[in-house]
Amino acid sequence: MGKYAVLKLAGLFIIVEIFSLASLFAQDSSLYMPRNIKTAYYNGTRSFDGRPGAGYWQNFADYNISAEIDTSTRSIIGDENINYKNFSPDTLREIVFRLYQNLYRRGEMRDLPVDASDLTGGMNIKEIKINGSEVKVNTNNQKFYIFGTNMIVKLDKPLLPNDSLNIACKWDFIMPLKTDIRMGMIDSASYYVGYWYPQVSVYDDIDGWDRIQYTGRQEFYNNFGNFDVKITVPENYVVWATGILQNPGEVLTKKYLERRKEAETSDSVIHIITLHNLLRGEITADNKKNTWHFKAENVTDFAFASSDHYLWDAGSVIVDGETGRRTVVAAVYRKEAWDFHSVAKFGIKSIEKYSKQFPGVPFPYPKMTVVNGAHTGGMEYPMIVNDYSAPTLPRTLSVTAHEIAHTYFPFYMGINETKYAWMDEGWATAFTTFVKLDSVKDYESHSWLTSVFNGFAGNEMEVPMMIPSNLLKGESYSIASYFRPAEAYLILKDMLGDKLFLKALHEYINRWHGKHPIPYDFFYSFNDALNKNLDWFWKPWFFEFGEPDLAIKNVSTADNKVKIDIEKIGNLPVPINIVVYYSDETQDTLYRTADVWEGGNNEYVFEIKTNKELGKVVLGDKLIPDADLKNNIYFVKNN
Repeated sequence: MGKYAVLKLAGLFIIVEIFSLASLFAQDSSLYMPRNIKTAYYNGTRSFDGRPGAGYWQNFADYNISAEIDTSTRSIIGDENINYKNFSPDTLREIVFRLYQNLYRRGEMRDLPVDASDLTGGMNIKEIKINGSEVKVNTNNQKFYIFGTNMIVKLDKPLLPNDSLNIACKWDFIMPLKTDIRMGMIDSASYYVGYWYPQVSVYDDIDGWDRIQYTGRQEFYNNFGNFDVKITVPENYVVWATGILQNPGEVLTKKYLERRKEAETSDSVIHIITLHNLLRGEITADNKKNTWHFKAENVTDFAFASSDHYLWDAGSVIVDGETGRRTVVAAVYRKEAWDFHSVAKFGIKSIEKYSKQFPGVPFPYPKMTVVNGAHTGGMEYPMIVNDYSAPTLPRTLSVTAHEIAHTYFPFYMGINETKYAWMDEGWATAFTTFVKLDSVKDYESHSWLTSVFNGFAGNEMEVPMMIPSNLLKGESYSIASYFRPAEAYLILKDMLGDKLFLKALHEYINRWHGKHPIPYDFFYSFNDALNKNLDWFWKPWFFEFGEPDLAIKNVSTADNKVKIDIEKIGNLPVPINIVVYYSDETQDTLYRTADVWEGGNNEYVFEIKTNKELGKVVLGDKLIPDADLKNNIYFVKNN
């Protein structure tokens, strides 16, 4: 046998051994894993103990952008320089870009409606250069083509592992006026600008290039990188954005510069721009145009807002007790938005609770701005969110808390929202419940959540969360992304207790922040941190069709004992809450967390010692999901 044959055989043995070891690690898990994901674990980029694998890698993209708002045409005109770094083991022969504004291009497929007046040519790519070499941007060029919201550029010289390339691009697009899909014109002189620049798509260890089309429903999956952004606007326009303003003294007059600086260390809300100030003017520097310069480090996206008539409140809060580090929290809004007068103060309180209670991780960014920009709902971006004025104050504050919570998931954790919306929306929904927003009168986050889930659970259109989110629409998307995962997290927290739950959550966050975790990294990390196999819980809640449904199977009395037999009819494990009512108008409450179903049993029996006459038994609680409430009451038959 020649030496090359020996080497080939040895290599075969190594490959077999790697697959054997991987199978050994995985054999304790009963969770189904698709082939493309198995490959990543077998390749060692991820590990079955929930940690990033020894071979984990991810690519980065740094952006230097100059943009201008042309208020006469509602156009955003941009010029960017991207430094893209390939840390993968693969040689890249093309670069895939995201042109999200092509959602508004005539003829594109969309999940959400666009007003006919907002249909345009999409993002107009005027020029691209790769390492200084110009790419011909026309349909006859086989090295450049645009398909939907993807733009593909074939490289003349392949990008090798551990190498980087420079991309220069010029573009423009028209802001939508009547359509509000996460961004657009707020009014004739106010802009919320999101997913607005040609962006290098993610190349990862699961799918290679992310080529999933953006159709409006699903959200985003981005590289981490540094942003250096200059935004030019007309005089009197103020800009709020991701990142830290680098030149406040060049764009704000002295009074507002001082108020802004005061807010950075104030525990109270400072009114930086009031209605009276707007009437007087003289807020921005006396130039026909001003350029606002922002920098942000290690973030996944950049968004901004601008207006010539928005009010501005801001204060700050200590988010890290050890270092004394503060986060500045601002609210910017129209004078008609009565509810937003409370938003800055509430945002400060929310961030404080997130930092100290749940998730109990110091808020990762130095600032957060809540913009009163959306017409419905809200949308998160790093350090800035776009929220609507709701019909009630509790709803406005609930949306505020939810969008701010997204700072942790997806931004700090680099979640692929496109495929796994429940990995960020579910957490943001649950966090607003975890921190108990007691400062909001009539705030009933958890009971409302449970009520909505009960109405859909187990219906034909209610599908498992592990079905990729980009394949879902309508109610299927909403329940799988928000309601079902939030219920699962709340039940898990109840079952583990706060201490163990936070231990596992912190371990998961510590391992994966600044990276790109997928569902299995979450499941395995919790299992490993707790030294406990929770697959019996993960499998029904995240992988299976089904619903929560407990029933009172039987109640019997004998020898001063009451036996209550609870049956688990649905496949989703939930806690048991029973109230036993006696004829003397007293009652007993019995409670067990969802781990009573860990052994695979479908029945659980309670026993109560009592000599009282039984009246009725009621199963359930407004905070426990149960798809069928008709089998939850047992009345004692009177002889």
